[in-house]
Amino acid sequence: MDRRLTAILAADVVGYSRLVGEDETGTLQALKQFRQGLFEPAVSNHQGEIVKRMGDGWLVTFSSVVDAVNCALAIHKGLEDDAVIRLRTGVHIGDIVHEDEDIYGDGVNIAARLQDLAKPGAVLVSDIVRQQIGSKVALQTRKLGARKLKNIAEAVTVHQIFGDEMDSEPALTLPDNPSIAVLPFANMSGDEEQEYFADGITEDIITSLSKIRSLFVIARNSSFTYKGKNVDVRQVSKNLGVRYVLEGSVRKAGGRVRITGQLIDAMTGNHIWADRFDGVMDDIFDLQDQVTAQVTAAVAPSIRTAEIARIRRKGASDLTAYDLYLQALAKTNNLASDEAFDLLAEARRLAPDFAPAYGLEAWCRTLWLYSTNDLDFAVNGKAACDLARAAMNLGDDDPELRGQIGYTLAFFEENADLGREMVRQSLETAPCLAWLWSSHGYLEAFFGDCNEAVAAFETAQRLDPRDPLAFRAKCGIAVASIMLENYEDALRSARDALEMSPENLAALRFAAGAAAMAGHDQLAREFTAELLRVYPEFSYRQWYRNMPIRNANRLDLIIGAMEKAGVPD
Repeated sequence: MDRRLTAILAADVVGYSRLVGEDETGTLQALKQFRQGLFEPAVSNHQGEIVKRMGDGWLVTFSSVVDAVNCALAIHKGLEDDAVIRLRTGVHIGDIVHEDEDIYGDGVNIAARLQDLAKPGAVLVSDIVRQQIGSKVALQTRKLGARKLKNIAEAVTVHQIFGDEMDSEPALTLPDNPSIAVLPFANMSGDEEQEYFADGITEDIITSLSKIRSLFVIARNSSFTYKGKNVDVRQVSKNLGVRYVLEGSVRKAGGRVRITGQLIDAMTGNHIWADRFDGVMDDIFDLQDQVTAQVTAAVAPSIRTAEIARIRRKGASDLTAYDLYLQALAKTNNLASDEAFDLLAEARRLAPDFAPAYGLEAWCRTLWLYSTNDLDFAVNGKAACDLARAAMNLGDDDPELRGQIGYTLAFFEENADLGREMVRQSLETAPCLAWLWSSHGYLEAFFGDCNEAVAAFETAQRLDPRDPLAFRAKCGIAVASIMLENYEDALRSARDALEMSPENLAALRFAAGAAAMAGHDQLAREFTAELLRVYPEFSYRQWYRNMPIRNANRLDLIIGAMEKAGVPD
């Protein structure tokens, strides 16, 4: 009796009896081709020995568990997706007994039970196999947990394995919302103590993105199964059912640290966004918070931009309420309010309970401040507040939506105190929303502390410098700075806004007023002339009569600046 520790591969053909019943000749021919063309050469190439054939199944032994696993992966990878022959395979390592040209023992039984447990096309291995191969084989694994196997006394922990270029599981269906997985940031420092820092950044980004309700974000436990592995983002997309993958790295040198990140559309392989962040390790937790906020603030709008571009390629008959919402968002970013209103009205018709369509239009109507749109202020304000209340009644607690509702109610002064509180609460829940920081800044400039307003606008700029409405924060700094009588700061910010949006009415007004108050008379006249070229009928008294500025002194400062710049009243 010969007893020794051996790696055992057990495999059988899925649905063999059914295949023979449907086409005996074709099945036997396909099995012969598979055996001679793939199975037996793979066993030979990996130093295996076929010790038992059972018509539609095999038992194979290997002296090396690495050879056994590589053989299983090679066989499964070699099968075409539409092949007649499909396998299910189990691999275990244990004591076996050779007797009468056959093998026996628990090692054989466990391998056979793993084969029975495997789904069609899958390779299952025991925990001892997974431990012994470690990183010696390029593969991905999915832990299935402890399983009670027939005629085996103790439960066996089971793993499903996948090679780098194969996946036995069908691709998961993508959710309706844009979906993302954040892979564990790689620690490139060679310092194991920094591992917690890289993991902390990853976990914080996942948490922050999860607060944005329009995103479908894969949970930490699933994302961290890829920790320490070289993975293909296309495979991650297939395994987790996501369109976008965020990956990054952390490198520490001396007292400084560099964090890089890149966002990839896994469907196309295109890079959507990439950036790097440099900092010092003096306060590692503060640095972690800063990186998390900036990455989250950049990733969310980058995904939206990619989604808008993708949806523009869809046929009109295929558009959903969410598609229309994204198209309206693109119009809003370009200050094309009328076109956005039509799209959002259609979205509400298709899905009357789709709260974001109500909230976005309500907020969009506050942007009349920057455009030449000749909307009647009272009519526009009533429509906006009606939409805001409708969105609130739908009961959605998404912080982005509640921020839109709150800003609308405060801006049109239907309930300024409630609106300001809703915006503050939204920022506490989702502090990475750059546009909401700008909204908070305006409400502070209108109703509260102008210094806090400037700080809020600066936060918005830092979080998302690529925001298509980034000029809004620049204009906000300009108006708040005029109210604080910091005219050079106001002029500088207004000119920055004009670089982003050259014919922006708000920026032209504030630039003219700030230049006049700072003593730059010729420059003020030039800005006023440009303002009247763009909007010949502009009257500052009519315009600012509708501005929700409660502090009379602040309003006088704005009007005084307009008068000094020669803007018609």
